[in-house]
This record gives sequence, C-alpha cells and structure tokens, in this order.
Amino acid sequence: MTLIEAVDRIEPARLEDPTGSIADIVAELKAAAAVLGSRLHPTTAANLADLVRIMNTYYSNLIEGHDTRPRDIERALAGDLDDDEGRRNRQLEAAAHVRVQSEIDAMARDGRLDEPAAATFVAWLHKEFYRDAPEAMLKIEGAGRSFLMVPGEWRSAPEHDVQVGEHLPPSSERVADFMTHFEKRFCMSTMGAAGKVMAIPAAHHRLNFIHPFPDGNGRVSRLMSHAMAHKAGIGAHGLWSVSRGLARGLESRGDYKRMMAHADMQRQGDLDGRGNLSERALVDFILWFLKVCLDQVKFMTGLFELDVLSKRLKRLVELDTDLKPESARLLEEALMRGEFDRGESERITGHPERSARRILNDVIAKGLLASDTPKGPVSLRFPASSLEVLFPRLYPET
Repeated sequence: MTLIEAVDRIEPARLEDPTGSIADIVAELKAAAAVLGSRLHPTTAANLADLVRIMNTYYSNLIEGHDTRPRDIERALAGDLDDDEGRRNRQLEAAAHVRVQSEIDAMARDGRLDEPAAATFVAWLHKEFYRDAPEAMLKIEGAGRSFLMVPGEWRSAPEHDVQVGEHLPPSSERVADFMTHFEKRFCMSTMGAAGKVMAIPAAHHRLNFIHPFPDGNGRVSRLMSHAMAHKAGIGAHGLWSVSRGLARGLESRGDYKRMMAHADMQRQGDLDGRGNLSERALVDFILWFLKVCLDQVKFMTGLFELDVLSKRLKRLVELDTDLKPESARLLEEALMRGEFDRGESERITGHPERSARRILNDVIAKGLLASDTPKGPVSLRFPASSLEVLFPRLYPET
C-alpha cells in the first residue's frame, strides 16, 4: 500500500498570531512603506519604479548565480542582445523578469491584482517568465534525466522529482494538491492587515518548499512576494523590492540560503507548534525576512528623498563635460513637476530659444530626460550610466 503525502506537510503554513517582535517590525514596515516616495511627483515615481525593476532583476538573477549588469539589462529591453548564447540567454531572463514585474505593478496600480498566492497566478508568473525562452533555457538535464520544461505547468512526472540541497520536495504527482492547499492557506482576502504582511515571507518559503516547477521556483517566489507586498499595502508603488535585500542579506550574502534551509526544519518536539515543520524556525524566518524588507524600504527612502536627488542631479551635471551647468535646472524642474513642455526650456535655463533648445537636446541625448512622443513633455529618466552618481550603493558596482 502506497502512502499518500499529506498536504499538511507544509504546516504550519503561516503564523496566526504574531510574536511581539514580529508585530513591532510589521508596524514599522507599514509606516516606512507609507513614507517611501510620498513627496515625489507621480511621474517621477513611476520612472523610478522602472529603475527599481531593473535593480530587482539584477539581484534576482544574482541570487541564481547570473551576474547580468544593469547596462546589459537595458540593452536587452531595447532588443540589443549579445552574440554569445550564454550571455544572450541571461539577457532574455532579465528582460522577462522586468516585463513580468512591470505587469504586476500595472495590475496593482489599476486595481487588477487578484490573489498573488492563487495557483493560477503562480502558474501565470512562471508561464509569462518563460514565454519567450529558447529551448536551451527550458531543457532540464542531470541525474540521468533530460526533458523540456513546459512554462506554467507543475511538476507532474517521475522525471520531474528533484532534491534541493538537503530538502526533498513533495513528489511530482502531489504538486497540484499541494498548490491547492497553498492557495487556501495564503488567500490574503481572509487575513487582517498584519496577517497579510506576515504571510509574505511564509508564502515565499512554503512555495519553494513545494518546489512546484522543475526550474524557476526562486524567481517565481520573488515575483510572487513582490505582488504580495502590493496586496498587503506595503508595495509603495513599486519603489522597493525585496530581491536586493535577499541577495545581500543582513549579515552576509549567505543569509538567504541559510535562512531558507533553517525554515525547512522539522518540528522539534511538543513545544514547537503542532505542524509537521518547526514553528520556531518559521518565526525566525518571518522575522528575518521582514527585517530585510524594512532595511530595503529605508534604503530606498534615503535614495529617493527630494533633497538628496536634487543634489545628486546637480553633481551629475558637474561631472559631465558634455552638459552645460544650466542642464541642472532642467533636471530640477522635471524632478519637482514630474514633466514639462519642451518649449519651457528657454524660461527654465534663462537662455535664448536656440541655446535653450541645444541644452535640452544635450540632456535628452544623455537619456536623463525623455518623453513618450517625439514632441511631448519630457520627464526624468535614470539610465544605467547615471546610477553610480545618482544612486550610490544601489549595485555593488555599475
């Protein structure tokens, strides 16, 4: 007689009541997220969110061992792919990540974001991420097996079974049932405000514990966490994301892997909850994860303060010998107002029309101002070439 793997193997799936430490960090995180970007013009904030997507993609790929630089991600988004197959595939991964996160942010902005932990949404994340992937990125090999992964489909065959480090996920034939249980346990519409925030780290770990796809589970879990942050009211219009914190850790870059393994721990006796997994380990993971989130929200708040951005925009102009000093006035205007008509450059710079137009065109050529149409209003943009000056420490190096 074959024993059926019970879906409560992932229990406790989440915490019903916060500890004092977790309650404190939840309150602090919600307050900090409410402040992030609150003084920015919505247009400037939206363009900064574009930058955050590239940052999140960079760090999410870095967690997977793929160091795809911001400039390479920009090139991929513009369709400029590398000739080398390996680098080209990493660019395609990066472009896919930005595209999917952009859609998540749009769903949240437009009120279209449903349950991020729903099985259909998780499957959609995977399908969209691998939508344009070449066959080489879908081929799974090793341990005497070789097959093509189908984007958006659960593990379902014996050859899909896998061991992740010391962890043995549920067998492929049970993944669909586990995901049904996962969806029920992490339905955010049934949770209170604090419960929604606490559910983000718990769902992040438990999804990886189930390991529903042959590959790509880490990326999907981080995109799901991003969506859950929006749903929990701490998404701050896409101006922060957890991947940078997970990649860097609080103490070392090994924190994420270590804490994920810690949360895999089996229940340690009668004083460790009533589920199959350790409740104390889940508490540790949730607290660590939320501290990472708070650290990132505070970090991005410091970068995106109006006064800080204004000073760094001026410094950027000073360092660029191709730009006139009056260029800083154009950037300051866009920062404060969100956008301005091209015909206003004369007033803003204090130069005659022809000179003002030349100054404006030089700034546009640098990618620091741009518009959606050839003659439309211009707004601030943040090309990879500007990141080292405008946002120091955003990346290890740019």
